[in-house]
Amino acid sequence: MHLGAAAATFIVIFPAELPDKTLVATLIMGTRYRPAAVWAGAASAFAVHVAIAASAGGLFALLPRRLVQAVVAVVLGIGAAILLFRSEASEEEEGEELAERAPPSNRRVAASAFALIFAAEWGDISQVLTANLAARYHDPVSVAVGSLVALWLAAGVAVLAGRSLVRVVPLELVRRVAGAVLVVFAVLSAAEAIRG
Repeated sequence: MHLGAAAATFIVIFPAELPDKTLVATLIMGTRYRPAAVWAGAASAFAVHVAIAASAGGLFALLPRRLVQAVVAVVLGIGAAILLFRSEASEEEEGEELAERAPPSNRRVAASAFALIFAAEWGDISQVLTANLAARYHDPVSVAVGSLVALWLAAGVAVLAGRSLVRVVPLELVRRVAGAVLVVFAVLSAAEAIRG
């Protein structure tokens, strides 16, 4: 395992996940149900998605490096645009709608959190970034570890901090910082693609 690839993945994924609809859903579920059960369900769903994304990225690594770098630059640029230009209100509304679907039974909170996050995370920016970073670094295991730690930490922040986090750090600020980080990585990937 390469710690540099894991750390770089963490740096990209963690801020990108903070303003995400799945985090909002986890946050809301964490204020309504047992936080440990919500986190366990969300963490399990994230683990499955990371495994899928890192495996797909490992397959991308078989493609020519220049092509992969160009695709990574485009995907990171799209991710940055989504974070910088998508309305925070729409993310919060989607997250609240997802959380409303969860059943009130504490016995089923973990299963509900898993189902909710598993369904909502398909095609999400963190899943796409994980696949692209696995291809970029040619190290799906390191990228999976970095991504998984970032997603688990983000889910932990959501269930522990609840709504108090939003009072201290506005999600719009988190979104802007995450978008800026993705812009930097997009530019670096584009430069690598151009250099060949």
